[in-house]
Amino acid sequence: MPLLNSMARSVNFVWNFVNELSQRSIKERGVFLSAYDVQKYTNGAGKDLGLHSQTVQRIAVEYTTRRKQFKKARLNWRKSGGVRRSLGWIPVNTAAAQWKNGQVYHNGHYFKVWDSYGLSQYTFRSASFNEDARGRWYFNVVVDVEVEPPKGQDRIGIDLGLTDTATCSDGTKLEAGRFYRGLEEKLAIAQRARNKTQVKTIHAKIANRRKDTLHKFSRELVNRCGEIYVGNVSSLKLAKTKMAKSVLDAGWGQLKTMLDYKCAHAGIVFKEVNEAYTTQTCSCCGALPDSRPRGIAGLGIREWTCSACGVTHSDRDINAAKNILAVGHGRLAVGITASLGR
Repeated sequence: MPLLNSMARSVNFVWNFVNELSQRSIKERGVFLSAYDVQKYTNGAGKDLGLHSQTVQRIAVEYTTRRKQFKKARLNWRKSGGVRRSLGWIPVNTAAAQWKNGQVYHNGHYFKVWDSYGLSQYTFRSASFNEDARGRWYFNVVVDVEVEPPKGQDRIGIDLGLTDTATCSDGTKLEAGRFYRGLEEKLAIAQRARNKTQVKTIHAKIANRRKDTLHKFSRELVNRCGEIYVGNVSSLKLAKTKMAKSVLDAGWGQLKTMLDYKCAHAGIVFKEVNEAYTTQTCSCCGALPDSRPRGIAGLGIREWTCSACGVTHSDRDINAAKNILAVGHGRLAVGITASLGR
């Protein structure tokens, strides 16, 4: 959309101005400018740039927030063109956008949207217009809604893996979706043909399928559970190994993020706990028996019998999930210590 693209270029201009201003202030005076300090230099710029005055303010607030987050004197420049072009982003402050005549009204302009949520029912708070890699624009807005707290009382532990993305202590599983693997061949063909549009479309399809599956699974858990505990397996560390494609395709980080904010919103317990030795410990007696599967060689062992109590674990992932649940409750099984690695 030409208007949004023009506004996005203006946003980039303001961001880069603030970036240079902040860098000079630190270099010449040793002073880190706050969002309030930056506003003194940007007052009145919105009208000339075709931006709402509060959008300019939001850019300054976002910049200072990210500068503190990444602990840098200067952040990356936002580029409006070229191969490394920054995707369009236009922040909207609270009450600076509203629903009028079946459209989003902002900065004196009307924007048509596909209203799949019934936006006329809500008062808009902070929002933003965002562009994706295919050049499509989205309106993302925060609204107040009345949500009935879930009545579920289940308590579950979750073991994350590659054969199944997630295995719950009650036996529920989320099978590995192979979102990337399933379209890898088509993606390779599009890349060899240098069809950039097709490449972006396939990547978007992969991401959307993964998000849809993880959203549905996490929502189902949040609706029926009162406590959720998940192992602290690191997808970033494993992404540096030979399992990188499978790990990234599984979306462990996305699933944990979804569970975190959905549980917080629903008012239920969510904790990421140490999963050290949860695969090798018997969830029945809490022992580390000699018969347990060990090391890389033991990864293929899916069923094993505890030599200490005689219980047979038909699914090692469910056994691990039960141990994760026990750790979440503070009942460390024998042999599971916070200092040991898995």
